[in-house]
Amino acid sequence: MRQFWVRPGKFCQALGCVCVIIGIGSPLKAEIIEHQKHVYRLGVVPQFGQRKIFRIWVPIIERLERETGLKFELVGSHQIPTFEKKFMSGKFDFAYMNPYHVVHANSSQGYIPLVRDGSRKLQGIIVVRKDDLIKEVKALSGKPVAYPSAKALGASLLPRFELKEKFNITTKPVYVKTHTSVYLHVAQTLVDAGGGVVSTLEQQHPRVRKLLRILYYTKSVNPHPFVAHPRVPAAHMRKVQRAFINMSKTKAGKLLLQKIPMKTAVTATMSDYEVVRKLNLQKVK
Repeated sequence: MRQFWVRPGKFCQALGCVCVIIGIGSPLKAEIIEHQKHVYRLGVVPQFGQRKIFRIWVPIIERLERETGLKFELVGSHQIPTFEKKFMSGKFDFAYMNPYHVVHANSSQGYIPLVRDGSRKLQGIIVVRKDDLIKEVKALSGKPVAYPSAKALGASLLPRFELKEKFNITTKPVYVKTHTSVYLHVAQTLVDAGGGVVSTLEQQHPRVRKLLRILYYTKSVNPHPFVAHPRVPAAHMRKVQRAFINMSKTKAGKLLLQKIPMKTAVTATMSDYEVVRKLNLQKVK
C-alpha cells in the first residue's frame, strides 16, 4: 500500500492555504446570505399609474441604498385596495401611505411613521370640468363622482365625510383606482365630479389641468408618512429616517423628493395623525 508524506513545512503551508481560503470564503458567503436576508420590501400607495410610481421611486431607492448601505425592493400595487391588503397583512417592511392608512397600519401591524413632508398639509379637493354649470357643492347630491378608492383619505374619505357632515348630501361613488384616472374621468365628462388632492392635481398634464376647476377644498391634515414595520431593526429605521432628511437638504435630493411629493422631510410620529384617528372616518359609506 503506497503512502504519501508531506514535510511539516509543506503541510503547514498547504494547511495555511486552506485556512486562507476558508477565512476569505466564509465572510463572503456570510455577506451574501446577509445581503439576501436584508432586502427590504418597500410599498407605495398607488396614487399614480405603476410606471410613474417606479419612475419616481427607483431613483429615490437608489439614493437610499447609497446613503444607508441597505437594500430595497420596490413592490408594486396596481390598485389601492391591493396596497391596503398588503400592508394590513404586514407584507411591506417600509411603505409610503396616506394618513388614514397609517392609523390602521399602526393598529393592525404596528407600523411606525419615520418621516413626512413638513412644508405642506394634505388637502382634499372636488374638481369639475371648467365649463360645467355646477357652481356649488349641493348640486352634486346623487351625482356620479369619481374617487380613486374608498379609503383614499384626501381624495375620497374626507370629501365624502364633509359632503355628508356639512352639506347632508351623498354622491354615487365611482372608484377608478388612481388619482390620474379620476381627473381623466372628469375631463372626459364620464362623471360629474371627482375627488383628488391638490398635490396630485398639480402633477397632471397641463392639457388635463386646464379642463378642470376646483369646486371644493376639504380640511387639511398632515401629509403621507413614510413608515417602517416594527420588525425592521431600530438602527435601520434611523438610517432611513436620516437619509430622507439629509436628502431633502441637497439640491439633487430635493428634486427627487419633490416628485413624491415631499418637499421637506421632517421626523414623523403617530401623534401627527391623531386628528385623523379622531375623525372616525370608518363610518363613511
